[in-house]
Amino acid sequence: MSKRRVRKSNYYLFERKMMRKMLSLILISIGMVFLFRELIRGRFGEAVVTFLASRFRLEYSDALYIYEKTFREHLDMIICVTIIIALIAVFRYSIRWVTEYFNEISAGCDALLDESKELIALSPEMSFLELKLNECKNVLEKRERDARQAEQRKNDLVVYLAHDIRTPLTSVIGYLDLMNEAPDLPTTQRAKYLSITLNKAYRLEQLINEFFEITRFNLQSIPLARENLHLSYMLQQMVEEFYPILSPAGKAAHVDVPEDLILPGDPNKLARVFNNILKNAAAYSYPDTTIEIRAWQEGSQIHITFTNQGPVIPPENLSSIFEKFFRLDSARSTSTGGAGLGLAIAKEIITAHQGTISAASSENGTVFSISLPSMEN
Repeated sequence: MSKRRVRKSNYYLFERKMMRKMLSLILISIGMVFLFRELIRGRFGEAVVTFLASRFRLEYSDALYIYEKTFREHLDMIICVTIIIALIAVFRYSIRWVTEYFNEISAGCDALLDESKELIALSPEMSFLELKLNECKNVLEKRERDARQAEQRKNDLVVYLAHDIRTPLTSVIGYLDLMNEAPDLPTTQRAKYLSITLNKAYRLEQLINEFFEITRFNLQSIPLARENLHLSYMLQQMVEEFYPILSPAGKAAHVDVPEDLILPGDPNKLARVFNNILKNAAAYSYPDTTIEIRAWQEGSQIHITFTNQGPVIPPENLSSIFEKFFRLDSARSTSTGGAGLGLAIAKEIITAHQGTISAASSENGTVFSISLPSMEN
């Protein structure tokens, strides 16, 4: 049974209990009025006559006359007054009873803003409201956590941006200062300094582009220019581009993808995904190992895997590896990657393609798995 139906059922139960209590009070009041009426006509009247005769030393007939003139002839008025008093009593009791529920509701609302993790507890009759208040409390706590995390992410962005950009910028300024202060530097040394400066400038541009791209992806939906891609050709071409990066450490990449496998999607953005994953695999794989890239179609899904031999990623890090600014190396060394945005960007793009991306790591290797629909939706 859904929570909505449970709340509705509990509300009807509370409504029936309220009606039963109100009806009981009214019936009790009516019963008391009739009881009072019978008492006046019966033994109560006899007791009043006897009291008058003994207290004021009257004849029985005189006391009976006074009783009849005072009570019997005004019986309807006395009953009306009694009914009014009974109704007032019922109303006052009902108001106090309802007020207790309102006080309970007020206390429950105050508990919504309480930082305590304890659940809100109301009386059994208010179980439907108790459930709703606890749901609201959970939602508010989640929003507060999300707000704190968003604030922390914003602070991290500033810190990481300053850290990652300062390193290549400092090098650029340093080498330019050297060349400015020593205009008679030998040509070979000047060329070396220029080459280093240019590489650092490219690094700076790469970092700025990463931050700009992840910000753009967060602020708007990712537009996709879909077309049918020859996946094997794309991956082979990418592996060739990575040859200068892989070969110095004796690394290589092998593509095992059917030549006729067609993947619908945005070529530029999917190339960015594969590039980020391959760059990550190249950075964290052991020397003299091969990165295996495989793809196959299974039903309506196309599966792509990148497997590299490298340090095992701890299980607690696997759940965070696609988060923004996450880096496996706590020192944030620029030699093993960028600002920690590459895999986060990859996940954004794959999600925009209505696909999934995940990672697994063991002694047998680290595997990045991508699943994408084989047909456009």
